[in-house]
Amino acid sequence: MSLYSFYRISKPSAERVPGEKVRHTYISLRSRTFWGATIAYSLYYVCRMSLSVVKQPLIDSGALTAGQLGIIGSALLFIYAVGKFMNGFIADYCNIRRFMATGLLVSAVVNLLMGAMGLLYSAAGFSTLILFLVFAVLWGINGWMQSMGSPPGIINLSRWFPLSKRGTYYGIFSASPYLGEFLSFILVGVVVSAFGWEYGFLFSAIGGLAGAAIILIFVSDTPESKGLPSVQELSGEELRKEDTMPTVQVQKYVLRHPGIWIIAISSAFVYIAKYAIAGWGVLFLQKAKDFSLENATQIIAFSAALGVVGTVLAGWLSDKVFKGDRIKPAIISGLTSSAALGLFLFTGGSYIVNIIYVSLFSLAIGVLYCIVAGLMAVDIVPRKATGAALGIVGISSYVAAGIQDIASGYLIQGYTEGAADISTASYDFGPVSVFWLAAAFVAFVLPVMNWKRMKPGDRPGESGSDADRT
Repeated sequence: MSLYSFYRISKPSAERVPGEKVRHTYISLRSRTFWGATIAYSLYYVCRMSLSVVKQPLIDSGALTAGQLGIIGSALLFIYAVGKFMNGFIADYCNIRRFMATGLLVSAVVNLLMGAMGLLYSAAGFSTLILFLVFAVLWGINGWMQSMGSPPGIINLSRWFPLSKRGTYYGIFSASPYLGEFLSFILVGVVVSAFGWEYGFLFSAIGGLAGAAIILIFVSDTPESKGLPSVQELSGEELRKEDTMPTVQVQKYVLRHPGIWIIAISSAFVYIAKYAIAGWGVLFLQKAKDFSLENATQIIAFSAALGVVGTVLAGWLSDKVFKGDRIKPAIISGLTSSAALGLFLFTGGSYIVNIIYVSLFSLAIGVLYCIVAGLMAVDIVPRKATGAALGIVGISSYVAAGIQDIASGYLIQGYTEGAADISTASYDFGPVSVFWLAAAFVAFVLPVMNWKRMKPGDRPGESGSDADRT
């Protein structure tokens, strides 16, 4: 079997599900596929966030500097950006079960190799330059593997769910990164505190292997591959012209849509703010507010937990409360996230107070992330080009996140005092905090100002009903 044959979208099954069993089979397989992909994608993030948890031990041990860690982190983000763009287009043609499982399996292996490399470094004491170069290469490979998670995860919504349910389920799926971050900061943080930073990577690898197994057991490619009718037939949606057009033609339409590029730029600023706290929040709490590693990881873990709530609420609020209006929840969440981030960065406070600040920020940015980086993009493109739209948004978002990681690393490193002993050096987080807060503000202002010019309409085959009889 060729690589192309192995990964291409499944052909319709020759065996058809009997009519009286269609509804039950469809609901069962749809549920298994959705929850399997959602849980597995959270474990993708365990294999992605491991580096964020171990930054302070790596710096204090003298193994790597903040600037080097910024470069290593950006290696994942830049390659992820290109990978998400390309894999978004590729995944529209692919078997999402095999595609998604492959990415997580290799990501787990990368974490395993980094943990093993760390143990070897601690035992042999070779050059820190070698450690830096090996980590940068491996983390870059991890970036490509990580880019194979989101496109098939979102495409499963298009293949299995009618349009009228997509906002709600997209919100739930979008919570999976926050669940992964929560697991990372709590569980990996405990492992690192108890055994050392090398074991943080090893533990993350175990989570990735478990996620790959979940995908292979629970996720199905398409309803047709299981002997079911298409989702349009199952839900009662009228077949649109776009559904009969070649996928490549629909993707070209998406590339020319100005609204997608406005959303992509807006999403870039969402990701700068989001990844600033996810990537540097633990170090910020340790160096700027004198929290221990254990308390710092707990505070950021609480923020991840509230991000879950935010993204789940976003789809439901937008669909049910605001009746499909994406602007009102974007304004509310944007103002809230900016205010909470400002309080977190520029005021002191106790352990509980910082949990409140960072949790409110994460709750609000979770809503904004779901609205801007997901629902707005999905709203204005045809179903067959969902992966392409998310690829365009993804490359912009993660290039920005990568630039943020480098800029933040060197801003933090450049404003240290008494750096002769880096483990006790004083840090000035003022300049980098201004950078993070400005990004949070622009993130919601840009799409709000431009939504009227780019909202759905005049796309190929625009007709039909979103009725859902399932």
